[in-house]
Amino acid sequence: MSNKKPLGLTMKILIGMGLGIIIGAIIQFAMGDVKFVQDNIVNGLFHAGGKMFVNSLKMLVVPLVFISLVCGTCSLSDPSKLGRLGGKSIALYLTTTAIAITLAIALALVIAPGVTDQAMTSAATFNAKEAPSLTQVLINIIPSNPINAMAEGNMLQIIVFALLFGIAVSLAGESGKRIASLFEDMNEVVMKIVNIIMNLAPYGVFFLMAKLASEISPSTFLNVAKYFFVVLLALGVHALVTYPIILKFLTGLNPVIFIRKMRDTALFAFSTASSNATIPVTLETTTKKMGVDNSIASFTVPLGATINMDGTAIMQGVATVFIAQVYGVDLSIADYLMVILTATLASIGTAGVPGVGLIMLAMVLQQVGLPVEGIALIIGVDRLLDMTRTAVNVTGDSMVTVIVAKTEKELDTEIYNDPWVGRKTE
Repeated sequence: MSNKKPLGLTMKILIGMGLGIIIGAIIQFAMGDVKFVQDNIVNGLFHAGGKMFVNSLKMLVVPLVFISLVCGTCSLSDPSKLGRLGGKSIALYLTTTAIAITLAIALALVIAPGVTDQAMTSAATFNAKEAPSLTQVLINIIPSNPINAMAEGNMLQIIVFALLFGIAVSLAGESGKRIASLFEDMNEVVMKIVNIIMNLAPYGVFFLMAKLASEISPSTFLNVAKYFFVVLLALGVHALVTYPIILKFLTGLNPVIFIRKMRDTALFAFSTASSNATIPVTLETTTKKMGVDNSIASFTVPLGATINMDGTAIMQGVATVFIAQVYGVDLSIADYLMVILTATLASIGTAGVPGVGLIMLAMVLQQVGLPVEGIALIIGVDRLLDMTRTAVNVTGDSMVTVIVAKTEKELDTEIYNDPWVGRKTE
């Protein structure tokens, strides 16, 4: 009888990721011009497999967020708690975003990725989309058609409708109790589907990474390698230094346990490059592995996936300095402060807008008089950086969730401190 320990989910995902990169690289260098391989393997099998995996995660986002938020809201005994949760969550999300972009600007100024003897060129072009006005943002928060908001995946509108529905359920007496019981059962069923999809993750990650590695040319990095690694450095420092310090300072919890329990979620986020698609996994991690009560996680996680953009803010900070250096523009302290303020507030203002990262960057560049065309210089490596910053974003979502739960006394510290909790899902 073998005593060999079965591979955990994290290791399986890493193996899938590694094999995908290796096979994708082999295809690019050895079979890049072979039409059959490109049509049937890269754009056929890899593309279909990766899309099916991401779609299976996205499929759960709207029902899970709606059901989970209703469950959490109708279980709140104190209606004023909802306002308290919102205030704490938004304040923490905005604070970490401001810290993220400040860190990014500081590192970029020290390393100076845009200062080079060689002229920077790019064949790419970028047309900036106009960001919505503050008035339009406020109007768009309230759904005129909740079903349409769910069909379009408009997270802010779904959150608002779910909160109102949950409050109504809690005030509806016996009828509300029956509805609440139904939603609790539905929540259990949806989480079972999450478990099923998580077991398929290594295969989905393999397809996603194989397609990416077969398409991205190393020459893409030649002009922007320094920029790329400065962004990676800032993301790493924020995730592995800033978050643990904040968590330890505000809760006294062990941040090493937090980072360990975030591994699977971060890998999911990295492979999908979507905070929204990772919501089901983030919710399961915070509730099952970290001991956060569902009434907290069901509110803070979807909200964070919508407005928390620490990774995007880091990209904007480094990109602003990089583009300013490439074009030889000297920015003042006031300009950098404006960048910090604009990016922090825009993280809420542009929430749920497609291509939000580049829209926010265009806003920031326009605010300090830098050419928006400079985005074309970095757009080639944005996909890889998007994957990494999404992993940072969901780590921030989980950290804020744990902090809010701890301050609300809705965190089971025994579950949080137990390193084996949740291992059975692997």
